[in-house]
Amino acid sequence: MNYKIAVLPGDGIGPEVMGQGVQVLQEVGSLYGFGVELEEGIVGGSSIDAHGKPLTDPVLKLVKQSDAVLLGAMGGPKWDGLDYSIRPERALLALRQELGLFANLRPVKLFSALASASTLKKEAVEGTDLLVVRELTGGIYFGEPKGVTQLPDGTERGVNTEVYTTPEIERIAHVAFQAALKRRKKVTSVDKANVLEVTELWRKVVTRIHKDEGYAAVQLEHMLVDNCAMQLIRNPKQFDVVVTTNMFGDILSDEAAMLTGSIGMLPSASLGGRVGMYEPVHGSAPDITGQDKANPLATLLSVAMMLRHSLDQGIAADRIEMAVEDVLNQGYRTADIQEKGCRLVGCKEMGQLVRDRINLLKG
Repeated sequence: MNYKIAVLPGDGIGPEVMGQGVQVLQEVGSLYGFGVELEEGIVGGSSIDAHGKPLTDPVLKLVKQSDAVLLGAMGGPKWDGLDYSIRPERALLALRQELGLFANLRPVKLFSALASASTLKKEAVEGTDLLVVRELTGGIYFGEPKGVTQLPDGTERGVNTEVYTTPEIERIAHVAFQAALKRRKKVTSVDKANVLEVTELWRKVVTRIHKDEGYAAVQLEHMLVDNCAMQLIRNPKQFDVVVTTNMFGDILSDEAAMLTGSIGMLPSASLGGRVGMYEPVHGSAPDITGQDKANPLATLLSVAMMLRHSLDQGIAADRIEMAVEDVLNQGYRTADIQEKGCRLVGCKEMGQLVRDRINLLKG
């Protein structure tokens, strides 16, 4: 079996961590008997520098013809002054829309070896294992009208519109309930239904799907977004699957990331169409670009998600995740998760350690 993978390294530390992800993918492919055809494209700031826009037609054609996409972080201060329509992040939004990727899955699992690395007390975070299911192609990031206009008196008015339709809510609710059936059978739907009519609709539709579509085995609770933000810090272990809107999911998943010790530990999968897209949650970190300081583990775990969700290679995915856990248990750390008594390693060495461990596990 051979798979075609579109590799889009992105900006900043993207190429560094992607290099380690590609090597791990090739390693498990060799060990488990499947081939990977890798084709690289440039997106984001790198594409702006080369082509004047964040996403080109040839790259879009490449991703649509692939079995899956590995994506790196995009953006940085260099491009912050550009018009919103051509900033690096527009490539990410366009890819999601063009590929029909309406569901973003962000697992937030604390490796036991990193319990002390979290900024919260060990007893509060130890055992955290939740999944954020974020609606990805609707809501305030895509709603119309939007923009900044000048009023007759010379002042300016900025507008963004939060919009959801019944079908958009239905399909993300199904993803959440189906995920919960494979986990601990609890869904927390997060909204702001006490103030926002659009999320009052969200709550009504999620409730109906739970009642009428065969999910009686799953416990459903509703929670206001401000309370959820507090509860993630107070008692994260109460959550199993959290499903929410595009903007709320964007914020809450980054908050939840810090439960694990570092945002550099979190992978993600964007699903819904034929081609899934996989990326680390962290940003492009231009302050450490080219210094071999980046944490590649979120990218390696994103590769594992790709193997599981798009390539039907669950055993290889398990090996990557086990190898990451073993390396952490052995006391190796990149700078973002460094702890007293642990050995500090760079991006390249961390990738090599995981590859070495994959080989030992296979043996």
